[in-house]
Amino acid sequence: MNRLGSQEVRKGVWAAEDVTNGKSGTDRCHVSEVRLLVLEKPSTSLVILAYKEGCLHGAVEIVETHSSSQDASTDSCGQQQAGEPSSQNKIPHSVCSESCGPGFWKTHQEGQAACCFDCTPCPENEISNETDVEQCVRCLDDQYPNPARDRCLPKVVVFLAYEDPLGAALAGVALCFSVLTALVLGLFVKHRNTPLVKANNRNLSYTLLASLCLCFLCSLLFLGRPNTATCILQQTTFAIVFTVAVSTILAKTITVVLAFKATAPGKRMRQWLVSGAPNSVIPICSLLQVVLCGIWLGTCPPFIDTDTHAEPQQLLVLCNKGSATLFYLVLGYLGSLALGSFSVAFLARSLPDTFNEAKYLTFSMLVFCSVWVTFIPVYNSTKGKVMVAVEVFSILASSAGLLGCIFAPKFYILLVRPNRNVLRGIKEKARSRGP
Repeated sequence: MNRLGSQEVRKGVWAAEDVTNGKSGTDRCHVSEVRLLVLEKPSTSLVILAYKEGCLHGAVEIVETHSSSQDASTDSCGQQQAGEPSSQNKIPHSVCSESCGPGFWKTHQEGQAACCFDCTPCPENEISNETDVEQCVRCLDDQYPNPARDRCLPKVVVFLAYEDPLGAALAGVALCFSVLTALVLGLFVKHRNTPLVKANNRNLSYTLLASLCLCFLCSLLFLGRPNTATCILQQTTFAIVFTVAVSTILAKTITVVLAFKATAPGKRMRQWLVSGAPNSVIPICSLLQVVLCGIWLGTCPPFIDTDTHAEPQQLLVLCNKGSATLFYLVLGYLGSLALGSFSVAFLARSLPDTFNEAKYLTFSMLVFCSVWVTFIPVYNSTKGKVMVAVEVFSILASSAGLLGCIFAPKFYILLVRPNRNVLRGIKEKARSRGP
């Protein structure tokens, strides 16, 4: 603090120590108000306080003064005014609020001086690691603030792993159903020359069982940490394998209709049935799906992405579809095949049912369509690992519906009621039902 004679002090222009930045020396500053403060004895020393915009700006001690009848008092900003006794012989603070520590930021008190402020906690996902900051700093997308909100911590990388209870459960279900499907396929191959297997077009049954086994296994691509290969294989494998399965069901349904409609020799329907024309549905429908997948991969393929907003302290790694339009286009094409199969099977439901699987095909496609119609709103309303689990569950549920509805009755006859899998059993069954 500079010591000056009283004759050097003029209101408005003064020489003082720069107390704001701690540097010594004198500077000439314009102030809006000058007040007196008794620092020691009134006859020996006075202090002039300079205020700017309502807050203390500087101070000058004046020596060799003879008397002062004025004491000091403190105003709302910690300032002392003349006429009141001083409680402490030191310069008052230039603020009326306590300092804001880390995790807080200063907010001005409305209607108060500029030195008066409140300490407000930093908003969500923001921190402050210094004192009296004017604004908090936002953490990076892969970070989150600690409870004190004075530093950012790295988010934990998560994905639907095999070690998770949910991931382990889905993987176990997928493997169990794939093994069961393989057993059914082996059972059909073993009984390939029986009337039951022959009547249900054993070649198409083999194709359907093999595709269903792949449907169960393709769900495993959605588990574990995603990479570029799995992101591409997830959607393309799912789309193509399910298209093969649904188009096989469509071919089986057309075969059933032609078998009961083309009874008279020489009819064109009979020629189509003998030539195996219904089987051409499978490569045609599958080729169209391959083209759609090729356009998808060529324009906007799936890629690895991170979801930073699913959980506040977690960084979810997942596969981005790339193009939501093409994803739903592929899914819509699959749905149109399922709807076509359901329509044809529904029309053939009243045909003789000794070995007619039209009713089973109808019910299986009803289950299939119900699962995927439910999938769309549920998938769009979830996030994080649950969203991936919903897609895996839909794959498993629809595949299990096809396997159970179509092959469970046949599996029962082959293992439990083998007497019904002979010509005599077929005739007795037809005779018992009468005309």
